[in-house]
Amino acid sequence: MATILRTWAFRYLWFYNLVSKSTSLLVGGEQRFRTLALQGLLSNPEKKALDLCCGSGLASQALSEEGYDLTGLDCSPIAIKTAQASVPKGKFVLGRAEKLPLEANQFDLVHTSMALHEMTPAQVQKIYGEVYRVLKPGGVFTFIDFHKPSLPLLWPGLALFLWLFETETSWQWIEQKPTPLLQQQGFAVRKMHLHAGGSLQVIQAQKL
Repeated sequence: MATILRTWAFRYLWFYNLVSKSTSLLVGGEQRFRTLALQGLLSNPEKKALDLCCGSGLASQALSEEGYDLTGLDCSPIAIKTAQASVPKGKFVLGRAEKLPLEANQFDLVHTSMALHEMTPAQVQKIYGEVYRVLKPGGVFTFIDFHKPSLPLLWPGLALFLWLFETETSWQWIEQKPTPLLQQQGFAVRKMHLHAGGSLQVIQAQKL
């Protein structure tokens, strides 16, 4: 059960940015955090990328700076407006991740950052299917999100964060194993890296 701090994070951009910057120190700062899921992926101005659940556009900006032809999608009109102002070169679309208003087989890369834990398990499964649909054959789905820590010492810290800022879906998410579900959808999981003592996971999966 989240506290009033979650409401503040969604209502006040300055507070959201403060929380985001503070937590990203665990992996070396916000810039590194925003590019963790992109490590090992070659940037190319001819490649098309979708930033799923783009929020205010922090990761969208990183993708744009990497040279991708960027499209961002979010269900919040306010987020879309903010992201467009931050990344004027990008195209931003209002929509839901589990039912993308986008044509099939058009993206080389789909990226999402700290969004899947906001979804129910049923929604996550639908999102995997939609990502597979909009990716070109050989395209990559890459994401960063919470993971149950491999070091027990770090579990209280993550549990406190989830209690303060997240909802029941985040607890459901950390009990899930994304790899089998991605494979069932038709993806081949190419990389799975843990960061921050196992509190964060990065997965890169390729559409076969």
